[in-house]
Amino acid sequence: MKKCKLYWTETAQRDLEGILEYIALDSIERAMEKYAKIKESTVLLETFPGQGRIVPELSKNNINKYRELIVDFWRIMYKKEQDTVYIMAVIDGRRNIEDILLQRQLR
Repeated sequence: MKKCKLYWTETAQRDLEGILEYIALDSIERAMEKYAKIKESTVLLETFPGQGRIVPELSKNNINKYRELIVDFWRIMYKKEQDTVYIMAVIDGRRNIEDILLQRQLR
């Protein structure tokens, strides 16, 4: 089975850094555990890029090219193009995803 390349966008990297910085305020060890768990989950996308579900909030608007993995509270949104998986965002699933995506679209 051919492996895909994994690429983290700047937005997704900033999302992850923000999450880890916030967790680290309480516990650096817990932040490192969450980092490892998120990275471990995304590495699996190199071999199984179709494993995540289509993002429901986007699907209802007929946007079906974005998928997501759920890791604890976080939704890791990604898309596959040719042989590359692009990690697009890491968003707290307890927040309103549509509002967050709209804000990012307007920037």
